[in-house]
Amino acid sequence: MHQTTGRWRLGLLLSLTTVSMWGVLPIVLKLLLAHMDAATINWYRFLIAAPVVGIYLAASARFPTVKSLSTNARWLLLIAVVGLAGSYLLFLLSLNLVSPGTAQVVIQLAPIMLMAGGLLFFGERFKLRQWVGVLVLALGLGLFFNHRLVEMFSGLGTQTSGVLMVVVASACWAAYALAQKQLLRHLTSNQVMFLLYCASMLLFWPWARPSAIFELNGFALGLLLLASINTLVAYGAFAEALNHWQATRVSAILAITPLLTLSFAEIYSRWFPDRLASENLGALALTGAILVVGGSIVTAMGGRRNSTKKMQRKQANQVS
Repeated sequence: MHQTTGRWRLGLLLSLTTVSMWGVLPIVLKLLLAHMDAATINWYRFLIAAPVVGIYLAASARFPTVKSLSTNARWLLLIAVVGLAGSYLLFLLSLNLVSPGTAQVVIQLAPIMLMAGGLLFFGERFKLRQWVGVLVLALGLGLFFNHRLVEMFSGLGTQTSGVLMVVVASACWAAYALAQKQLLRHLTSNQVMFLLYCASMLLFWPWARPSAIFELNGFALGLLLLASINTLVAYGAFAEALNHWQATRVSAILAITPLLTLSFAEIYSRWFPDRLASENLGALALTGAILVVGGSIVTAMGGRRNSTKKMQRKQANQVS
């Protein structure tokens, strides 16, 4: 089983970097879908990200090879590839049917599933304070998205289909994240992401239309570049965060993501109301926002002292 380094401050910083990147991503993708199909968008995102990581690995003489992996590691890699590619495609397709805010509400099932996986498969444990944090987080999400949840489940067929796509995308993402955490026993985070980018790029190739890039205007081309850089930075930071911090702690921080998405969407919709509809927030939603942030912090930091002490004792025993 993979063991974290115990460098929680670095894990927290990397998790916050991931949250910032993923917070703006649904808005970028929603706008980009008006100019390019989902399969081609994902293909270009992986096409741009893979060489960057590959050059870094080659320069540092750490280029990965699948042949050197054990059978178990190869199965984990397959699960991670299918999970990552599936979550990318389904989430992007759902944005054709639901708003970025709604998609980001439902995708919060992904870190919850990751949190549950950390408890079930990695032997991670919560203190009482952290369980309280989880309850506060769940209550906050319910308050923050109160009117959106009603809209999702009482809407027309297209709305329901979009929600179901995000639910499945959440499960795919959680499977990818859990598999990747175990892969860190065999490969570095950059090696894992390079293999995932290359394999996912090949998966999307048959359905991609590369020539579509020549049909993009300057704005859409900028969106595609931003989405690709987002993939590179966000998943690189997420992969490294799992190397330094427990999956349960990382997933708790990820719960803040929809707050940023809706904040960014509100700002953008005020600047460009013709491109993106506004997400109206009431007092109840703002109260929920405070609870989500507070619950995430309590869940993530609640057991830090005990975890740090255990790590210090473990290191002391290894030295002696």
